[in-house]
Amino acid sequence: MDRGWASEEDFTVRDIYESLRLEREIAYTTVMSTMDNLHRKGWLDRKRDGKAYLYWPTLTREEYSAQLMRQALDGTRSDLVLAHFVEQITDDETDALRAVLRRLRPKRSRDG
Repeated sequence: MDRGWASEEDFTVRDIYESLRLEREIAYTTVMSTMDNLHRKGWLDRKRDGKAYLYWPTLTREEYSAQLMRQALDGTRSDLVLAHFVEQITDDETDALRAVLRRLRPKRSRDG
């Protein structure tokens, strides 16, 4: 997924394979089956382009990370999870979180 997120354009199995091959030995079929699995799981979308498929991520890295955070909060005492999370973040991350909350507060009060 890192290579897909880093790509500024849609990509093929061959594109990802060639990129990976520069760093390590890997089989083309391994890349192809992995990308097919990611497509079936909904992480990648694709369209036919001649004999190949063009792929692209369905979520940005940030959207995916937010989805993971949402899953971590589901089914738990989210207040405790959030408290432990906030204890671990840096001052810069705390400032960024406060800025996001300030930006979202007016939107939420308009929507609610």
